[in-house]
Amino acid sequence: MKEYRNYLHRLRSWRGLVPALAVFGASLLTAAPSGGPYGPVAQRYEIPANAAHVYYVAPDGKAEASGLTLAEPTTIETAIARVVTGDAVVLRGGEYRTGSLKLNQGITIQPYADEQPVIKGTKVATDWKKQRNGLWRTAWSTLFPARPADWWHRESVGQTTPMHRFNNDMVFIDGQPLQSAGWEGELNEGSFYIDYENGQVYLAVDPTTRVVEITAHDSALVRVTGDVHGKKSDKKGYTLRGLTLTQFAYRALEVEGLEPEGIADPATFGKDVVGTTIEDCTITHCSRVGGYFRGDRFTLRRCRVSDTSTEGIYLMAGSDCLLEKNVIARNNVEKIVGYYPSAVKIFNQTRRVVCRDNLVMDQPESNGIWYDVGNVDGVFVDNWIENCTDGFFYEISKNAIVAGNVFVDCEKGVRSLNSSGVRVYHNTFVNTGAAFERDGRSAEGDHFGWHPATGPGVEARVNHEFMGNLIVADKALRVPAWSYRIADASPYTPLVVFGQPQHLADRLTMSHVAAFDGNVYVRSGTALPGTVVTWSPSAGAKTNVEYATLADFRKAQPAFEANSQEFALPSSAVVRSVFLKNFELVPSFTATVPASTLPADAQKLLGWSAADATTPGAYRR
Repeated sequence: MKEYRNYLHRLRSWRGLVPALAVFGASLLTAAPSGGPYGPVAQRYEIPANAAHVYYVAPDGKAEASGLTLAEPTTIETAIARVVTGDAVVLRGGEYRTGSLKLNQGITIQPYADEQPVIKGTKVATDWKKQRNGLWRTAWSTLFPARPADWWHRESVGQTTPMHRFNNDMVFIDGQPLQSAGWEGELNEGSFYIDYENGQVYLAVDPTTRVVEITAHDSALVRVTGDVHGKKSDKKGYTLRGLTLTQFAYRALEVEGLEPEGIADPATFGKDVVGTTIEDCTITHCSRVGGYFRGDRFTLRRCRVSDTSTEGIYLMAGSDCLLEKNVIARNNVEKIVGYYPSAVKIFNQTRRVVCRDNLVMDQPESNGIWYDVGNVDGVFVDNWIENCTDGFFYEISKNAIVAGNVFVDCEKGVRSLNSSGVRVYHNTFVNTGAAFERDGRSAEGDHFGWHPATGPGVEARVNHEFMGNLIVADKALRVPAWSYRIADASPYTPLVVFGQPQHLADRLTMSHVAAFDGNVYVRSGTALPGTVVTWSPSAGAKTNVEYATLADFRKAQPAFEANSQEFALPSSAVVRSVFLKNFELVPSFTATVPASTLPADAQKLLGWSAADATTPGAYRR
């Protein structure tokens, strides 16, 4: 128990992350989320034995050096320009202030032995002048002004997001990021102001005894699809291991590739760059996105991505991709409203993207993992999702398996919107719920044009399944910022919602779900009284009808939830500790569900047996 308390302390402070989570994993042998280690694993890297050429680089390397021996390291810029398919770039430890690198070859980039290279997109600002008004300023030539995308609705959210938030520049004092200000009069110790017309950066604090870093690059490395350094693209993704990339305006990494602008055959995209692999890397403090990635067979494994703005990871137009054992935290640090932020966004007609055993947390202003627009056959298993807006969000897409996950303190743990075939099995929800929603959105007149056409039609947003899940609520759930609940609904957020707008009641008369059974609901504290299920479509004046108890729901909808159970019990009578975030079932809680609540394909994904499937939630007894 002492080790577990230490785990929580270290997790919240981000220090000792890997060993802490390793302890956690060892203590939860029956968990579906493994408990870690999540994020980069410290290790000693061997020189790739099969590399055609190995280039050694160092922070003090010489551009004219060959880089072929440890004794003669070159610069990272020179090495990137020289490499061809099958080569390796090995970085000595230390700090590299560089960026805007371009590459089109399938190579390996990694540290030397157990050294720790850090690639920074900032430069140190030293030439400061104090003004008569007490502010300090310096001239800066590498600035990155920007404007919001044309789909951002200033008339709706401009009062909550000032325009200067969309600029991509960042300033750090002693490693701590500052927030942008709109003019000199707004400056305080935690902010900076940029006069873009005159190229001046302003601070309120005395910078002369501090380390002040200002962004100088808007990327670390871009894997281009065109010609660069006199070479044509080999269409192979790079392998990146063990690096830290931080303090970049806009993004740290990008892999270029075709993005369909309409319904497209997957054989026609995702092939420009195939097989990009990123392992044990740290990507932090990017003013917009940690990385944009395109192409089939992309893998992100054991990485830490944090302190980003609109997205941590943006994966687009690729098939057979894997995100595994990553820790992703603190997206939308600027609190931009109206920009649809998400820690991970999986976008535009991907196929078979698997998110397995990731830790996504500290996202109060952001969604967790969002599959958006035309995705097919998503797999989302064994993840821990905590303190997000929508934890798992599946929008305008078809067919997904969501199984064995833990969702904690999200606005909605699981959300399906205008999708079909989202199958949700044996997850544990703690003070959060699930929502399956649909409306009349279609390609005709849509503000994003072709997006809705990539998903199921309006009448085809059906065939969801919700079975074998455990929902434990010892407090009233967070009130969603938006839902289809009608104005005279109860003030309580339901545990499970099947929602649609009232004006479509006559059109959308088909059930959202093909199967809804074998779930276990446990409520106490301010979660009582409340609503267990909001159901639509319903006959009568209201298409969305709320049911306070499972018995009330069964009476109205006898085809569903016949084997589900409801308990008025404190959480301690069901799981080991909500406070310590140990959601294994206590031995005295013996409720079971039918084994049929976990179909064979989901059993295989989780590695469970039919006997295991009789336990509700994500944790086997």
